[in-house]
Amino acid sequence: MTAEEQELLIEQVAGAWRPAALDELHYHKAWHDLDAAGRERAFDLARALRPLEAALDPDGLSTTARAVLARIPRR
Repeated sequence: MTAEEQELLIEQVAGAWRPAALDELHYHKAWHDLDAAGRERAFDLARALRPLEAALDPDGLSTTARAVLARIPRR
């Protein structure tokens, strides 16, 4: 795997988007293509991005928080 391919996988894993599934949570499929060091880099990137996303959001929510809230059925 090239460095560019690994960086793309890390960016995909660090983002909040996950494939839609009604019955369970899923890791991003790119998670399985990263080695332990790549997964750690993705985690560190995600941890750094969430406060920045929340600071830019009018409601103070990260993309992860928005993704979780979008999955909760509204009454």
